[in-house]
Amino acid sequence: MKLELSEPLRYLGVRGQPEPALYAELSAVADRLARSVTPRYIWRAFPLSFREEGPTLEGIDLTLPGAMAARMLGECSQAVLLVCTLGAGFEALLRAEQARSIARAAMLDACGSAWVESGCDAAEEEISARFPELHRTDRFSPGYGDLPLTLQKDICALLDAPRRLGVQVTDSFLMNPSKSVTAVIGLSDRPQPAPIRGCGFCALKEHCQYRKGGKTCGS
Repeated sequence: MKLELSEPLRYLGVRGQPEPALYAELSAVADRLARSVTPRYIWRAFPLSFREEGPTLEGIDLTLPGAMAARMLGECSQAVLLVCTLGAGFEALLRAEQARSIARAAMLDACGSAWVESGCDAAEEEISARFPELHRTDRFSPGYGDLPLTLQKDICALLDAPRRLGVQVTDSFLMNPSKSVTAVIGLSDRPQPAPIRGCGFCALKEHCQYRKGGKTCGS
């Protein structure tokens, strides 16, 4: 896995080429994080069936409601549930940095967001190796589009994430530790398009700081 600095820079709202001093400091923060914390993940694939309410994971009777899940999984025979986290180790690093430097803590937080996504990418590579004959959809997460955030609790419970990864879901359906991700990935017999990219599918589009600055999270 590699932590690309373009992602933390985007999270920090840096436009264009960063100042050399900022880039060097961010690089040092990213290197420290990569040496100190390794993303951990668990996943499981389930056969899919289709009901009027939406795609349903067989064996656990979990239905994924909404138009996005129906569109993403419509040609899929299986769906993968994924949880990835940086764990409590990242939280400890962040608290220590906050006590020393708010600016470096902000850099560390941005690097953490990118690093957990790198963990998700590594999980997808493992999934592809396990199912070489199948094609993945884009991964999509509760809270994005019209997939309910409440599904985070179901996914974590089904994968035993509290015991295996130390990941809990709060009463407001947020993740603890904070740098944790739940996701769904479809598996199909034929290549799948990437229809969920873009602001139109995002539940945060009306309050997005990137859009307020004339940018998007994909640019």
